[in-house]
Amino acid sequence: MKIMVTGGAGFIGSHVVDAYIDAGHDVFVVDDLSTGKRGNVNPQARLYAIDITDDAELNEIMSRERPEVVSHQAAKANVRESMVKPRLYAQVNVIGSLNLLEAARRHGVRKMVYASTGGAVYGEPRYLPADEEHPTDPLDPYGASKHHVEHYLFIYRKHFGIDYTILRYANVYGPRQDPLGEAGVVAIWTNQMLNGEAAVVYGSGEQERDFVYVGDLARANVLAVDQGDGEIINLGSGIGTTINQVFEQLKVSTGYTGDAVYEDAKQGEVFRIYITNDRAKAVLGWEPTVSLQKGLDLTVAHFRKQM
Repeated sequence: MKIMVTGGAGFIGSHVVDAYIDAGHDVFVVDDLSTGKRGNVNPQARLYAIDITDDAELNEIMSRERPEVVSHQAAKANVRESMVKPRLYAQVNVIGSLNLLEAARRHGVRKMVYASTGGAVYGEPRYLPADEEHPTDPLDPYGASKHHVEHYLFIYRKHFGIDYTILRYANVYGPRQDPLGEAGVVAIWTNQMLNGEAAVVYGSGEQERDFVYVGDLARANVLAVDQGDGEIINLGSGIGTTINQVFEQLKVSTGYTGDAVYEDAKQGEVFRIYITNDRAKAVLGWEPTVSLQKGLDLTVAHFRKQM
């Protein structure tokens, strides 16, 4: 089928595009290239360099291409930046998504697969691992903006018949993540370690996160095209890993001999979060297959090739 991927030139979105094409779908990409790169886009996909906040251009492309499914990966995604630019995050993540939903309604889109966040919507968890029924109390404008769109998806399904599957991502890492970009401690440290630079840990390093390899996440997006209608689904490992542990594992992968430089923790970030995958197993038949060490090794190998 024909699938439109927003943010398909970005880190996660480009892997999703690859997975859709490998599954035999006809794919086109909408990306404003503010953080995405043309070189990330699969040559079998058509790229439209437009912004989802531009309603007129978005509708023109949707009218021309008439996708059956929209995979919505585009977003501003930096917790720290969102604390100082909350209006920007509302404009891109909420208004941009509303533009997309309105265009989907006008042009006959059957379903939207929506990239939400399992790392930021739950806030500081009341229990772990957090499941989909956990209260949503985001601590930052990024998490709030991503969760806000989930409500609109429910509304558009109820009143306009556009199906959805909401995928709440854990902390995603892997090849193509920008070490100078919006987020991603694995990419940042890998770049610093391979270049012999000081690697900074914000806070004590005992913060826990749930790390999922980008290839596993892309596979879930393929499964969600035909399954999980009306569902909110966590894509996590169910395992918490401290930032210090990841740092030590990356030292092994990169051969880095330096020590971490510790600085003050950043405002708005939760201390511990890891999420379930029980519903993903039951509804999509999905669970992670790439271990953290293997995923780190694959990531480091990619960065070495870029040097």
